Amino acid sequence: MLQSLAGSSCVRLVEQHRSAWCFALLVLGYLLYLVFGAVVFSSVELPYEDLLRQELGKLKQRFLEEHACLSEQQLEQFLMRVLEASNYGVSVLSNASGNWNWDFTSSLFFASTVLSTTGYGHTVPLSDGGKAFCIIYSVIGIPFTLLFLTAVVQRIIVYVTRRPVLYFHIRWGFSKQVVAIIHAMVLGFIAVSCFFLIPAAIFSVLEDDWNFLESFYFCFISLSTIGLGDYVPGEGYNQKFRELYKIGITCYLLMGLIAMLVVLETFCELHELKKFRKLFYVKKDKEEDQVHIMEHDQLSFSSISDQAASMKDDQKANEPFVNSQSPTSNDSSLNN
Repeated sequence: MLQSLAGSSCVRLVEQHRSAWCFALLVLGYLLYLVFGAVVFSSVELPYEDLLRQELGKLKQRFLEEHACLSEQQLEQFLMRVLEASNYGVSVLSNASGNWNWDFTSSLFFASTVLSTTGYGHTVPLSDGGKAFCIIYSVIGIPFTLLFLTAVVQRIIVYVTRRPVLYFHIRWGFSKQVVAIIHAMVLGFIAVSCFFLIPAAIFSVLEDDWNFLESFYFCFISLSTIGLGDYVPGEGYNQKFRELYKIGITCYLLMGLIAMLVVLETFCELHELKKFRKLFYVKKDKEEDQVHIMEHDQLSFSSISDQAASMKDDQKANEPFVNSQSPTSNDSSLNN
C-alpha cells in the first residue's frame, strides 16, 4: 500500500515538473557532448601537434647549426615578428607579396565575414582607427544583417515551403505532416547538393592545394558561421582573376547562409520538432494566459469600436450637405 502511494506520488511529482526534468537532462546532455568533443579532439589532434613540434624543433636546430653566426635569441625574435605579422594577414614570403589584404574586393569579403559573424580571422584591422570602426560597424551591421536575413527568409519560405506543402495537402489530399517531412528532406538534399557538394568540387579545382574533403570542410565551416580561418579561398599567390573570385565567394557565402536559414526554418516548422522543443520550455501559467487573452480581447474590441467610429465619420463626411433647421425654429414657424 505504501509502495503504491509512494510510486503514484513520484509519478505525479515527475508529471508536474516534467519541463524542469527535461531541461535538466538537456543541460546534462549538452555538457556530456562538450566533454565528448574535447576527448575526441584531444585524442585525434594531440599526436599530430607533437609530431609538428618535433619537426619544427629539428628544423630550428639544423638552421642554427648551419648559421653559427646567428644566435638562438636573434632567430626567435625574428620568428616572433614574422608570426605576429602573419596573424594580421601579412606574409613575408616573396610569392605572397603581390596579394593585398585591404584592396576593395578583399575589404568587401572581410565586411561580409564580419556582418555574417563568420570571421575567418585571416585578416584583421591593423590600425586603431580600423579597430574602432570595426566595433561600430559590427554593432550596427550585425543586427541589420539579422533583420535583412529574417525578412528575406520569411519571404522565401512562403514560396519554397508553405505553399508547396499546402498544395499537395489540399490538391492531392495527403497528410500535411507527411508532406512537410518529405518536403523538408528533399529541400535539405537540394541545399546540400547546391551549396556543399557542387561548390566543394569547384573549390577543389580552383584551389591548388585543396582536395574535395578540404573544400567541403571549408563550405561547412563557412555556411555554419564557425569560420575557423584555416582555409580561405583566393589567397594563393598565383590566383587568377582574384578580384572577381573574391566577389563570387562573397555572393556564395551570402546566398548559402540564406539557404541554410531557409532549411533550418523549414525543419523547425515540422510538427514533431515543435512538440519536441516544447518539452524543454517553461509552461505559462493559466492566469498569465487569461490576462493575455483579456488584453487581446480588449485590444480587439477597442480596435473594432475605433473602426466603427471612423466608418461613421466617413459616412457623415461623404453624405451631401443639407441645410436642416433646428426643432425650435420649426415649432416657431408652425405657430406663426
